[in-house]
Amino acid sequence: MTKRRSRGDGGLHWDEKRQRWIASVTLGYDPSGKRIVKRGSGKTKTEAKNKLKEVLRDHEDGLAIAPSNYTVENAVNDWLMYGLAGRDKGTLDTCTSLCRNHIIPALGARKLRELSGEDVDKWLAEKAKTLSTRTLQSIHSCLNRAVKRAMVRDKVKRNIVELCAVPAGQPGRPSKALTLAQAEAVLKAAEGTSAHAYIVLALLTGARTEELRALTWDHVFLKGDPSATPPVPPHIAVWRSVRTGGDTKTKKSRRTIALPARCVDALWQHWEDQGWDRLAAGDKWEENGLVFSSAVGTALDATNVRRAFRQAIAGAEGVDAKEWTPRELRHSFVSLLSDRGVPLEEISRLVGHSGTAVTEEVYRKQIRPVIQTGATVMDGIFKNDPKP
Repeated sequence: MTKRRSRGDGGLHWDEKRQRWIASVTLGYDPSGKRIVKRGSGKTKTEAKNKLKEVLRDHEDGLAIAPSNYTVENAVNDWLMYGLAGRDKGTLDTCTSLCRNHIIPALGARKLRELSGEDVDKWLAEKAKTLSTRTLQSIHSCLNRAVKRAMVRDKVKRNIVELCAVPAGQPGRPSKALTLAQAEAVLKAAEGTSAHAYIVLALLTGARTEELRALTWDHVFLKGDPSATPPVPPHIAVWRSVRTGGDTKTKKSRRTIALPARCVDALWQHWEDQGWDRLAAGDKWEENGLVFSSAVGTALDATNVRRAFRQAIAGAEGVDAKEWTPRELRHSFVSLLSDRGVPLEEISRLVGHSGTAVTEEVYRKQIRPVIQTGATVMDGIFKNDPKP
């Protein structure tokens, strides 16, 4: 005779529709009076009972149980949909691309509760054969944040991804800096092009491309204030960027930079050229007050700037335009100042770094212990050649 289960032990029955054994137990009632029932299913009675025990353990730990079919892909998609709210579109696009190309194809079908450290280690090791260390860190971060979000929402007990180390990947593309001869060749090649003023300003002030794209004429002071005490030289106020909200990268990135004479001349010419563009565009012109804009006054994106930059320097002697990007003008600014002996702290202040670590480790290519300062030094490096 079959032994009757004790009160509170739950029940066990065969579900004809699902073709599985279902173990269930009642744990009480919710505030509305509805019975709270937990279930576990399996192909055998033993498997169903074990699943129910696992569900009850999670319940005792205070976890709301995720559906048994909740996968890594579900967790990643939830994070992309809700975890990046308010972030910059570029950030969202980058994270989506990394997840769609590297995480979901390899791990997406894996049930989140069954994802193991070995799964993650094997995945990272395989990706390390083709990806740079920086990209490996990025895809690990995306998966880590997706699983962490799922853990906070009681979809999984712990974040196994956070416990896995990122291996070294392939060497990435190193940033470069122009030598003085190359810089002069770039400036000469860019003369007469639409990108001339942008290149001169980026190279001689070290401003970020995201800062220059957001620069407005209201923040450009080409005459300065000679009558002030002490006199105020021509300068630009780097107070905005194309980031969400218009803020600069850090608080120290918000700075006012004196302009070398070559920058002043280039900006005056650019202001005049933009006036002709405005006249040619007529009703199509959209006035945004931007210093660097399209032929109809609209904002430039990174692709516009990179294409115009490479076209402008295509004829520069000793420089392969395809191997250089606009951001390396900023690297060149740091290296040229360092080569002339400007101290690290002064360079960090000029380029808007919050400290000297990034300046030294990433940007500076040469080290010389002599003291000078920004615009004055650049005037000495790039002498403003008089017109014949």
